[in-house]
Amino acid sequence: MVTIIFKKLIYLFLMLFIISIISFLAVHIAPNSFFASGNLNPNITFENIAHLKEIYGLDRPLYIQFFSWINNLLHLDFGISFSSGDMVKNEILKRLPITLTINLISMVFIFVLSLFLGIKAALNKGSLFDKFVGQLSLLSFSTPSFYLALMGVLFFSVNLEILPISGLHTTSMKNPNLAYYIDEAWHLILPVGIIIFGGVGSLTLYIRSLTIEILKSDYIFWAKSRSLSKSQILRYYILPNLYPPVITLLGLSLPGIIGGSVILETIFSINGMGLLFFQSALSRDYPVIMGILIIGAFLTLVGNIIADLVLLKLNPNIKR
Repeated sequence: MVTIIFKKLIYLFLMLFIISIISFLAVHIAPNSFFASGNLNPNITFENIAHLKEIYGLDRPLYIQFFSWINNLLHLDFGISFSSGDMVKNEILKRLPITLTINLISMVFIFVLSLFLGIKAALNKGSLFDKFVGQLSLLSFSTPSFYLALMGVLFFSVNLEILPISGLHTTSMKNPNLAYYIDEAWHLILPVGIIIFGGVGSLTLYIRSLTIEILKSDYIFWAKSRSLSKSQILRYYILPNLYPPVITLLGLSLPGIIGGSVILETIFSINGMGLLFFQSALSRDYPVIMGILIIGAFLTLVGNIIADLVLLKLNPNIKR
């Protein structure tokens, strides 16, 4: 196990290095710049812009900028934000918890709901419930998340007035007490619900299809011939064979879930990493953009490694 973890860590750092190269080049090749003449101030002079570039090290050759950035990364220093003047690390740490909270809650619900709906639909193949789950799943993964968000705001917040439109807290909530966190949970119902609805469809259909194949296998036939109950067959035969592919698929879906938070946090004005990335992209704030890309890549890689280790625990034969 120690050897496997060591290999995974080497893979993680190698991938982070490759991603850092791609991110750095993509950000610097992109058109426009934060320091373009007239963007900061219509009256700013070229001498002022040159001085600012010298302060941030943008006047040096690109390869020197890259190795300087890599050296700073090794010290967990993402630089200084062009827009706020604050350390990028501080900007990200302030917004990372809410983004992680939204995505972790969403993943747990997506996993549980998909398992329930997929297995129940497979066990009742051809029934009305099976057809309903199929149509709901098709609607789920064919509807864009931004459209779902806008329709959710229009229906639940504007028309019914039962859920907040945006933000994380009511204006009157200041002190972090029980009411404060209840209010935060109330504000998260709509964005988290939309992430769940958008992610549950494809996984449900996959689990349904996989369960139908499992039900056709010989060991299920012999389990039924031994007069085992449905709950025993589900617990000892269906679920153990479902967990490995489903966990793998969840690990692979992490980038999409994290990436989707950019759209939803922007629509709902949630002060998380997604909204910070959107604002930084508009202003061409290079240090913040690259910092968020690296943090997002790191979280995705760690998620996949955890998924692999869980699979190894569920099925030790994977080592061979």
